[in-house]
Amino acid sequence: MDNKLLARLPPAELKLIQPHLQPVELRYGQVLAEPDEPIRDMHFPTQGVLSMVNEPEDGDVIEFATVGNEGMAGVPLLLGASTMPSRVFVQVGGSGFRGEASRLLHVLKETPTFHARLMRYVLALFNQVAQGASCNRLHDVQERCARWLLHTHDRVNGESFTLTQEFLSQMLGVHRPTVTIAARMLQQAGLIRYSRGHIEVIDRPGLEAASCPCYRLISDQYARLQNET
Repeated sequence: MDNKLLARLPPAELKLIQPHLQPVELRYGQVLAEPDEPIRDMHFPTQGVLSMVNEPEDGDVIEFATVGNEGMAGVPLLLGASTMPSRVFVQVGGSGFRGEASRLLHVLKETPTFHARLMRYVLALFNQVAQGASCNRLHDVQERCARWLLHTHDRVNGESFTLTQEFLSQMLGVHRPTVTIAARMLQQAGLIRYSRGHIEVIDRPGLEAASCPCYRLISDQYARLQNET
C-alpha cells in the first residue's frame, strides 16, 4: 500500500525525495511527536493509523484528527512552526516512511508538485478537524463509531484490525459502556465482528449506511484535493 502524497510524483521529484526517506515500522502506541517538543521527523504512513490528540489537565484524551496513507505527520513544519501542542502516536500499527524534517523542507524548494500536494493535504486535514467537531456535536455515538471504523478500515491492509473498547471510547470522547453498546449494536446488525479488541468488518456497505454523512464528506474532500492539479 502506498502513501498517496508520494504516489505518482513526477520521476524527477521522486528522485530528489527518495534519498531522504527510509521505511519504518509504525508500532502500536509509538509516540511520533510530543506536545511542545521540536518535530524532528516527518512520517508518511503506508499502512495503519496515526492519532492526533490533546490531553487536557483533567487527564482525558481527546482525539481531533487521524492520519493514514492519505497524509503525513508533521504538518506544523509546513506552516513555519517547529512544535505543536498535541501528541501524535500510532493508533493502529502499520508501516510507512520517515524523513528528517530539515532535509525534506529543503527539498520542497525543488519539488513544486510535492509541495503543492502537501499544502492541499493541510487543507484537507483542517477540513477533517472541522467536520469532526460538527459530527461530535450533531450525531449519535453509533453513527460516529461507524464513521471511525470506516476511516480505520480504509487505512489498513485487510478486513480486520486491533482496537480495544477503552481506546475507542477515548477516541470518541464517551464512556466505555457507551462504546460497548454502540459496538454491540453494529455487531448485532451483522456489520462487524468484535471480540477481545479485534474488529473485523464483514459488511462494508452496511457499515457505510450506518455511518453519519461525515464519513463520505471527509473522504470526498480528501479525494478531490488529491486529484487537483
